[in-house]
Amino acid sequence: MISELEVVLRLLAAAIIGGLVGLEREVNNRPAGLRTHILVTSGAALIMLVSKYGFLDLGISTDPARLAAQVISGIGFLGAGTIIMHGNMVHGLTTAASLWTSAGIGLAIGAGYYVGAIACSFIMMFTLVILRAVENSIFVRRYNVLHVIAKERVGLIGEIGSVFAKHSLIIKHINMRQKENNDEIFINIEFVLKMTKRTECNRVIEEINEIKDVQSSYWEES
Repeated sequence: MISELEVVLRLLAAAIIGGLVGLEREVNNRPAGLRTHILVTSGAALIMLVSKYGFLDLGISTDPARLAAQVISGIGFLGAGTIIMHGNMVHGLTTAASLWTSAGIGLAIGAGYYVGAIACSFIMMFTLVILRAVENSIFVRRYNVLHVIAKERVGLIGEIGSVFAKHSLIIKHINMRQKENNDEIFINIEFVLKMTKRTECNRVIEEINEIKDVQSSYWEES
């Protein structure tokens, strides 16, 4: 049996590492942030401690991997709650993966496997922080949502598409809602667009607003 001080140190180590990961997610406005990651890592560490040492006074031998296995499968439900479907785009997969990995780190610390936990923590932070910056500089995967409110007429979508083509914007998804106002039919068109680094968002709005029958257009706040 380990000392009470060792128990506290393991729980604190798990909370600190989880907090570092959660802080990165919090800064980037992700669904699961600082507190969620702290709770996941420290909770997983506690479960591992209970699994290894919580039944020693009963004088029976237990398999410490049994409770750990339940943590790994159970954390999937929490991760699923961070995944959001918007049109044909999926958001939150990285946060779900970070929660799952945080649970594994918590289990490793609870088991006293510090080297593996710390190494995995460095890999995760490198992936979330450094590789994120590298990915953003090399690959263009920025998507924005543009709303256009206009009177319904033939050829409207084609004219808007011409503006997008001029600015090298790719339409990934279109959603339209129709409403009537004073016997006139208006549509709210939602475009999910793949952007480029050179996209002049204000210029796109100006050109779309110049199209006949367009009442207004605006970018959705991210």
